[in-house]
Amino acid sequence: MSADAPPTPAVQTTPTVAMIRTLGLVSAICGLIIVGAYQSTFDAVAANKRIATERAVFKVIPAAKSIAEFVALPTGGVQKVGAGDTAAGAVKFFAAYDEKGQLAGIAAEGAARGYADTVRIMFGYSPDCQCIVGLGVVSMRETPGIGDKILTDKEFLANFVKLDARLNADLSALAHEVKTVKHGTKTNPWQIDAIAGATITSRAVGKAINDAAQVLLPKVVPQLETLKAKS
Repeated sequence: MSADAPPTPAVQTTPTVAMIRTLGLVSAICGLIIVGAYQSTFDAVAANKRIATERAVFKVIPAAKSIAEFVALPTGGVQKVGAGDTAAGAVKFFAAYDEKGQLAGIAAEGAARGYADTVRIMFGYSPDCQCIVGLGVVSMRETPGIGDKILTDKEFLANFVKLDARLNADLSALAHEVKTVKHGTKTNPWQIDAIAGATITSRAVGKAINDAAQVLLPKVVPQLETLKAKS
């Protein structure tokens, strides 16, 4: 190296402690922004969800003019939401009343894995016929034009005009499992005729109804007189 060459400047490095402090500050600021955004939109999101749920109840029980939210207690009996502490294992449902204040039906949510994601549905139950009388979708991400036919296919929706959901003799479970069958092979009133080309989503609907009804109806049906009195 020539004696006249300028000295090579030393490479300056950022101290590790300073880097950690900077990253910590950035992380804290980002965290505050995220928390603030969540808190500022929480009430609006909750309100929109409540409205969507109520609309689904009115859809699956067309005669409904008013609704009340209840829980079926694991030890038996029903309790209106807000009337006391909710016991662990309680199952939420809605009681719907007609214009005369009489019980028009029961609505509840169910969920099962579909083709793309979990399909969440709302179904209506009529005590008069002991059957499912309506179907609505709370949320899903199924393939547009295929899986979402559960909302528009008239033949599929006809399954839920009077889908058998009677309980067995001791009221401990459904007398017959609600089950989706291959398109065109339905032979019993508790079966759901699947949509051709959307069998997985159709089966998710059947499983969601069956699983929810098996848990809820044995608890609620013996309490129908209580629900009628709470209109």
